[in-house]
Amino acid sequence: MPTWFVLSVAAAYGVVLGSFLNVVIYRLPRGMSLLRPRSHCPACATPVRWYDNVPVLSFVALGGRCRSCRAVIPLRYPLVELASAALVTAAVARLGLTLVGLEAVVLAMLLLPLAVIDLEHHLLPDLLTLPGIVLGLGFSAFGGLVALREAALGAALGAALPWLVIVVYRALRGVEGMGLGDVKLLAMIGAHLGWLGMLLTLCLGACAGAAVGVALILTGRGRSDTELPFGTFLAAAGLIVLFFADALLRTLGWVAT
Repeated sequence: MPTWFVLSVAAAYGVVLGSFLNVVIYRLPRGMSLLRPRSHCPACATPVRWYDNVPVLSFVALGGRCRSCRAVIPLRYPLVELASAALVTAAVARLGLTLVGLEAVVLAMLLLPLAVIDLEHHLLPDLLTLPGIVLGLGFSAFGGLVALREAALGAALGAALPWLVIVVYRALRGVEGMGLGDVKLLAMIGAHLGWLGMLLTLCLGACAGAAVGVALILTGRGRSDTELPFGTFLAAAGLIVLFFADALLRTLGWVAT
């Protein structure tokens, strides 16, 4: 089967998955069912016609507005769909139609909505992170991205390290330094990427978060106590590690195992 055909199919599946992820991103933080009611405009509640629900293309055809009430459709919708298509295509291109390729797709499809939800709501739903931990351990038991022992250690350390930060920060400052959602997210990443991948993710996410925090302070748009969506940084870092762990390890002078 030609490579271009396989990747084209992967992209098509990815953009459809991205359409569903938009449902997850909108409904899950609001406690709504992911299945009912059918897709509708949040502004006027008019059900979306099937031909207005084609990923990316419908957004372009409608000019980014609801057909019924002309309310603006957030740009996030096509961006998530395109990002999903890119991630699924990258996973298939890098890892093939294999078990590890499937796990990479699953992890990416978990991290993408978690990143957006935390960015918009400062929330990391258990409905995504907890099953994500189980899936990571399950994949590892059958020859996934990492061995089961490494996945279990990654999940355990991924939970223990941020929990320790919470305890120490609370003792020193009297406030929460990060949320329990971050604990579960990092445990999920560790379950899929192992302890080393988890540590790389934590380092990248912390550095990115610190850089953004400093930039906000210097530009007068934030303060030292401004709450940042750390889960967004962790999720983005997890995606980078998923696809570029070997390059990162070579840059650091470490040998990947």
